[in-house]
Amino acid sequence: GRSCDAKGIIYLSNIRMVFVATHPVGNFFDFDMPLLDVHDEKFNQPIFHCNNISGHVESYRALYSTHSFKILFKEGGCRAFVPLSLNLISSQPQMDPLQAAQTPVDEMMRHAYVDPNDPTRIFLQQPVHSRR
Repeated sequence: GRSCDAKGIIYLSNIRMVFVATHPVGNFFDFDMPLLDVHDEKFNQPIFHCNNISGHVESYRALYSTHSFKILFKEGGCRAFVPLSLNLISSQPQMDPLQAAQTPVDEMMRHAYVDPNDPTRIFLQQPVHSRR
């Protein structure tokens, strides 16, 4: 796979981590990591290199494979960031990939009708407004 080496800023929320490059490298501007899709995360403290967090992120698009990442802390800052980010990642609910991939057919059928003669046509129920 391809790799990209860029300096930038990481924004962390309870939903995602977003790396935004200070100076874009080619067509790489940012990298969005939904915390729900991050796994195998690990804090590394090598002897001859800077502290870092590494892990993998699942891709939403079926054509793309799992991405690996490594966040290097060359200017410090890992003392506050690492425990907070690892705690947020570990607190994300784990989903069964097979269950997540299933289409909610029962719920869909309550609100729509598919013509069996032409499955490209879908008829939706209109909301009923009560008159007062």
